[in-house]
Amino acid sequence: MSELKRVLTARSLGILTIGTVIGSGIFLVPSGVLRNSGGSLGIATAVWVVGGLLSFLGALTYAELGAMNPGTGGLYLYIRDAFGRAPAFAYGWTLFLVIGSGTVATLAVASTTYLAGWIPMSPLTQKLTAVAIAFGVSLINVFGTDRSTTILKAGTWLKVGAIVFLVLALPALGGGATSAPAPTPVTIGSAGLALVSVLWAYEGWQYLTFMAGETVDPQRNFPKGLAIGVFGLIAIYVAAATAYVVGIGAEAVMGSSRVAADAAGTVLGPNWGRLITIPIIVSMVTAVQANAMMSARVYFAMARDGVFFAPMGRLHQRYQTPAVAIASAAVVSAALAASGTFEVLLSYVVFVGWLFYALGGLAVIALRRVRPDAPRPFKVPGYPWTPALFVLSGLAIVVNTVVQDPRRGIIGLGASALAIPAYYLWQRLAASR
Repeated sequence: MSELKRVLTARSLGILTIGTVIGSGIFLVPSGVLRNSGGSLGIATAVWVVGGLLSFLGALTYAELGAMNPGTGGLYLYIRDAFGRAPAFAYGWTLFLVIGSGTVATLAVASTTYLAGWIPMSPLTQKLTAVAIAFGVSLINVFGTDRSTTILKAGTWLKVGAIVFLVLALPALGGGATSAPAPTPVTIGSAGLALVSVLWAYEGWQYLTFMAGETVDPQRNFPKGLAIGVFGLIAIYVAAATAYVVGIGAEAVMGSSRVAADAAGTVLGPNWGRLITIPIIVSMVTAVQANAMMSARVYFAMARDGVFFAPMGRLHQRYQTPAVAIASAAVVSAALAASGTFEVLLSYVVFVGWLFYALGGLAVIALRRVRPDAPRPFKVPGYPWTPALFVLSGLAIVVNTVVQDPRRGIIGLGASALAIPAYYLWQRLAASR
């Protein structure tokens, strides 16, 4: 049975992490984060840092798992090894229907928000454009991992360059810091909602685990690549979110639906406001590509395990990529892009995703107990407190979402729970063949 090639280095993984994570979040959600932080730049900055640190705790935790089992499929493999096939299937099922496909759809929908600044579009045209992006860009990944990562690297440097430009230009030329409104009281619930938005901006660091099976010397390069990527993201996000406020003021940031473009337009002029949307659109489209590429590896691993559609476990004869898995997920992503708005898709992706990310953190503790002698080239620092804090934080995010929006919480949990009967039905059908 043919396997995926190992071609990724630590530097590639770091760039891939940044390229995957920086999509729409830092260009859209700072407005909502600041609103839910009561207009306080200090509180909003703290939320951005907390979100980054949570992601880093998760990265450290998953680095132990990735070094221990550097196979294709990442989190799916960790949950399977620690808790069995049924919960692992539940993760893969939810990734296919909600988390992975929803991330691709959310980014595709968000990209049309900025694209509309260049090309006037009706609501129907925007939906059709989002569908085309979700489907078309995903299929680029069929033509080889090397080729995909080359495109992603180019896109990553372009979007990081745009953010660095804004970080330098907005504070230097803007005057927003002198027009800050009086902060309003912040509740635990609103701070939690701000954190959910921030975690969307960091969404994607865990997808790197899906690529461990394609990493050169994974025991050394995988943890190093994760650390490079997550620390880079924290620095980039805090600097950008602060620059928006310093550039145009907290009130203008809170009232914007396209904060990066609006900030550039206000400080530098309307032409710059339009020009800056080009790297922003590239950022979102390349993040669509990266998320689609990584998620497909889980469906590939599930099919190889015999718990998903067998064709998804096959590699393309010429390009040696899981072409059927990529194409199947692209269809689901396109359907989600046609059915939901950015805000609705975002909330489902973050909320449901963190339920399984917490389970992945718990897998470290479980595997330490049931496989104490297993080789662990990298061990998470601060064990057991590091994974325990990550798990508790993930569960707190889930609980807060259910309390703040019970309807959405019930739907999200219900969609995940349906995976269990689906798994046993799958097993019965497989046994009867």
